Amino acid sequence: MEKVHIGIVGVGWVAQVIHLPILMKLHDAEVVAICDKDKAKVRLVGEKFGIKNQFTDINQMLALEGLDAVIVCTSTNAHQEMAVAALKAGKDVLVEKPIARTYAEAEAIAAAARESKRKLMVGMNHRFRPDTMILKSFIEGKELGKIYYARVGWLRKYDLDRAWLTQKEKSGGGVFIDLGIVMLDMALWMLGYPQVVRLNAANYKNRTKQVEDTSVVNLVLNTGATVNIEVSWSMCLDEDVYYCYLHGADGSASLAPLRINKELHGNLVNLAPAKIDSGHQLFKRSYENELKHFLGAVKDLHPVISTGEEAVQRMRIVDAVYRSAKKGKEVAVTP
Repeated sequence: MEKVHIGIVGVGWVAQVIHLPILMKLHDAEVVAICDKDKAKVRLVGEKFGIKNQFTDINQMLALEGLDAVIVCTSTNAHQEMAVAALKAGKDVLVEKPIARTYAEAEAIAAAARESKRKLMVGMNHRFRPDTMILKSFIEGKELGKIYYARVGWLRKYDLDRAWLTQKEKSGGGVFIDLGIVMLDMALWMLGYPQVVRLNAANYKNRTKQVEDTSVVNLVLNTGATVNIEVSWSMCLDEDVYYCYLHGADGSASLAPLRINKELHGNLVNLAPAKIDSGHQLFKRSYENELKHFLGAVKDLHPVISTGEEAVQRMRIVDAVYRSAKKGKEVAVTP
């Protein structure tokens, strides 16, 4: 397969600002069709990016001859319907995060992938940041020893520019299912995806009504390690804060900026590369790397990273987070 012929469902912000501009520059990708229920938007985006095949019905798009893969960029409430339809039509699928609103919806998508024997990838672009990949390689090389504590967070200034995120029926939840799931995946991926045994969560609605705008979660893993996650859409901050701290028996590491501290010959040494991309460049590169990886997986060059099965396990944890916050107490996470 020289070029992967792609159809994109949902042509909102993430498609227009991220997916389409990147895919248009990749030599082994061709966006042959777009689909959105908003006919006017489809026409405008199609004209802007020179895409002739424009649909408002995904089934019509899936009938297009030569279509290899579908990228789902709709609001979360439509993920299951769109992804399952594409998988059953024999297309490989990339679904933007989160895979779905609930564990049950996520499992339905993963089941469709298993039954159709098609590739299913979930867009966790932070795995593909250059600094994240470097840190992951050091952890896999046992440079930090056994990691016993991780602290991750993403705190944003108050700015809700996408109103559907605060509508529970469309999003499935608030800041935890939006930003928290990214940081959850970051921590678990770094640690080799161990099982979460139990967790305690607290959610707050400071500037929102239907969903939480701030969430604090503590996880206990079957390795004995502890993970703390804090995320917010509405902190009174001068600027956004994004961090990941990992502490192991033989060293500690952090992201933003990348540092890998280890004691060598009685001195604490930073093993991280001296030069790394800036915040904006890291964001752009993460999506470029993610989309290149998806194309390679479609072409059978390598297995999928960020699989549907991992996404199902994430959603099991997300469901437990909301259950714990509602009950106001610690809950078990069944495997």
